[in-house]
This record gives sequence, structure tokens and C-alpha cells, in this order.
Amino acid sequence: MDSKAVSWLNGFMGVAIFAGSLPATRVAVLGMDPFFLTGARAVVAALLAAAWLVIGRVAQPQRSDLLPLAVVGFGVVLGFPLLTALALQYITSAHSIVYVALLPLCTALFGVVLAGERHKPVFWVCSVLGCLLVMAYAAREGLDAAWQGDLYMLAAVVVCGLGYAEGGRLSRRLGGWQVICWALVLSLPFMFVMMLWFWPQSFSHVNTAAWLGFGYVSVFSMFLGFVFWYRGLAHGGIAAVGQLQLLQPFMGLGLAAALLGESVNASMIWVTLGAALCVAGARRFAS
Repeated sequence: MDSKAVSWLNGFMGVAIFAGSLPATRVAVLGMDPFFLTGARAVVAALLAAAWLVIGRVAQPQRSDLLPLAVVGFGVVLGFPLLTALALQYITSAHSIVYVALLPLCTALFGVVLAGERHKPVFWVCSVLGCLLVMAYAAREGLDAAWQGDLYMLAAVVVCGLGYAEGGRLSRRLGGWQVICWALVLSLPFMFVMMLWFWPQSFSHVNTAAWLGFGYVSVFSMFLGFVFWYRGLAHGGIAAVGQLQLLQPFMGLGLAAALLGESVNASMIWVTLGAALCVAGARRFAS
């Protein structure tokens, strides 16, 4: 496989892992406070990251890397997990997942601002069409939810796009897994305090499903998924590989159907195919 194909494969692996994040968060937040969940999942992932850095004998980042790493930490360690956990108190996982369709465009825009990427007009046409297609599907389904949940999800998409783009830019120099590892380790003191501050009086009400959801978002969503994702963004282009996120809502809806019993209809399959065509078009015309 050539380097571009490997980049897209890494990106796809990351998206496949991330697809389970919102359903798993929905299950976990039913038994845990969203602030505790956000802090605890980051602490678990940071401990794994620290062990990986020690085993790999990775050199410390330069002082000039600290601010970009802080931006990554704000976007994907704190912002997106907390905002989605708050949103899922008001809306279903199926409703929240459709907002992920906005991530490719948001990531691409931040890629232009932060990394100076430039793409052909057709690339942007495919990107916008993909977003409109998925959002039209959401509107057609007539999903009804509290406005607080919608606002939380929109904010989550913005901060996540920022974290993705900055992490992808930084990965070109530090490496994909190094970026998320250092972002987690640097965020550890704050997230540890957050976890202790919101520590529940008892865990007796937390069922097995909530613990499994917590385990998934801690190990896979917060750590392993980013190892693949940032590697794909670094070598395949932030905006280009970022279009794979158009497939994430439908992967997530499939998991939501399996985990939470939500139905999957024929229109979802057709829109999935349409989104896939938009991804293919964006890939074809990416710089």
C-alpha cells in the first residue's frame, strides 16, 4: 500500500473507533455525572499514555509545542468529551450523532487557518454537499430534542474540529500517537482535580453497562482512536482525511441500534452511500 492509502486506512480506523464514542457516552452518562465521567476517562487515558511514552523512551516536546498541545487537550481531552456528555443528558445518541456530520467541514476550515492547507473548489463543494446531505437526513427524520442538547453538540463540534486540526498539524512533526499522549499527560493535573471534585458519594447505582461505556470511552475513544486518527491526518492531509468523518454518524447509528435498540431504516443506508460518494469526491480533489 502506498503512503496515501495507509493514511486513509489509519483515518478510517480512527473514525471506526470514534463511532462508538457517543453511544458509549450515552450509556455511561446514565449512571455517572458528566463532569466526573470527563475527568475520569481522561485520567485513565493519560495513565496509559504516560506508560506508552516511558516504554517508547520518547523525548519531551519542545517549549514551542506546549501551546499547540494545550489546544489539542482543550479540544479533544476536555471540550468534546464534556460537551457531548452534557448534551446526552438531554438528547438521544442518535440525535447527537448526526452533528458529527459537521466535523469534516469544521476540521477542514481549521486546517486552512492553522496549517495553511489549500484545496480545489470541487473539494469544498463535495465537503459542503456531504454535510448538507447528512443534516437533511436528520431534518427528515424529524428528531425532536431539548435545545440545550443541540447547543452543546454544536459547541462540541467546533472545539473538536479545532483539536483535530491542531493535532493533525502537530503530528507532522511529533508523530500521531505522541501528540495525543503528550496532550493527555499535560492535561492530567487538571483532569485529575476535576475527577476528584466531582467524585460521587457512591458507585452502587452505576450498572455494568455504564462501566463498560466508561471503559470504552477511556481506552478506545480517548486514546487508541487518536493514535490512528492523528497519524492519518498528519500524512494524508487534515481536510482530506477529515472527510472520513462523514461516515462516522452512520457507523455510530448502527452501534446505537445494536446497543440501545434504536431502529435503522432504509433512508439511512441511502444517505450513507451518498456520504461515501462525497468522501470519495473530496479525496479525489484534495490537494
